[in-house]
Amino acid sequence: MGSVGPRVIVALDFSDPAQAHQLASRLSPDLCRLKVGKELFVRGGPALVTRLVELDYDVFLDLKFHDIPNTAAGACRGAAELGVWMLNVHVSGGRRMLDASVAALANLSHPPLLIGVTLLTSLVAEDLNELGLFGEPEDRVSSWAELAAQCGLDGVVCSAHEAARLRSERGPGFVLVTPGIRLKHSASDDQRRIMTPVQATACGVDYLVVGRPITKSDDPMRELLAIRSEISDD
Repeated sequence: MGSVGPRVIVALDFSDPAQAHQLASRLSPDLCRLKVGKELFVRGGPALVTRLVELDYDVFLDLKFHDIPNTAAGACRGAAELGVWMLNVHVSGGRRMLDASVAALANLSHPPLLIGVTLLTSLVAEDLNELGLFGEPEDRVSSWAELAAQCGLDGVVCSAHEAARLRSERGPGFVLVTPGIRLKHSASDDQRRIMTPVQATACGVDYLVVGRPITKSDDPMRELLAIRSEISDD
């Protein structure tokens, strides 16, 4: 499927919907897409998502659905009705949940991309061991990406450190979305498996999720344009 349109997804990681609207007004839907996560959605609700869509932004609704198959499928349908461009589910919900989520979107005239969450970029091998998921994170991500592909998902969210392997294993049509993108001068914050935009695109990433380097900047558009320039996103 590959990337079409802006490759940078700006993470609206705000607690106040007004701040999200303000940043959206300072950027452009021609230059980036926007991600709405759990905290902002809880505070702003579907109305916030609808407003961003009305501003012509492609919205990635990052709620990471993980539930019994029927509930996850209903949530996916509800998200699609908001007009979002992309949504995600946890691959660890299992095959039946993934199949139900895919089926829920199958008959829509303009279905959103359905992306599987593999491992959160805050997790490392020590964290997985505590959860009883032994082995290397890269191997876990690879096996879950294979399951996502088997179930018909469009791609996965992954760390850029797994991207080159996944691109090799899954081919060019499988969408890779990567959070934890930081510029060289940016702090890593709570992300632990991070990479710069140039490194990530070189590894085969389609879409780069960038939060604080843009949202905390005094000049968000300048930072966005700098990232786009680095990855030749024009």
